[in-house]
Amino acid sequence: MGDDMKQPIDVSAGEFRHAMSHFATGVTVITSVDEHGEPAGTTANAVTSLSLDPPLVLVCFDLDSLTLRAIRSHRAFVVNVLAAPQQHLSANFARRGLAAAWEGVRHRRGPTGSPRLDDVLAILECTLEHSLPGGDHEIIVGRVRHVEISAIASSPLVFFRGTYTALAG
Repeated sequence: MGDDMKQPIDVSAGEFRHAMSHFATGVTVITSVDEHGEPAGTTANAVTSLSLDPPLVLVCFDLDSLTLRAIRSHRAFVVNVLAAPQQHLSANFARRGLAAAWEGVRHRRGPTGSPRLDDVLAILECTLEHSLPGGDHEIIVGRVRHVEISAIASSPLVFFRGTYTALAG
């Protein structure tokens, strides 16, 4: 190993965020139900498949996330995969606190009771399998219980370098 690998490396949050912005990601809205039965949701791009057998997904939430609190209580959530024309949903659910407005957001409850957004590319309805610490985030592992794929012919909503972009096609 080279000498540069032996030295501790200090990276600022800003440097790390900038570097990770060069990793293109899909955009999702994670939805659940809070302790009062009200829908909760947040935009997330820290989402990945984890296992095929059993089917597991991994989602990372800020420790102050109201959606995280709802998932802990409800023990279920939905990963709603957004289509390119759904930037408005991403922006709506990216708001902090109670600012995400559900009025006018078309959705229906799935088998776990969590909200499924209408007209998204894919829906993965999950139950809470594991919760792990992850610095200033919490890592939620969900077991996929139901899947729904849209027949809508649309590209996915993609985030790259701090902005939405389209896939070349």
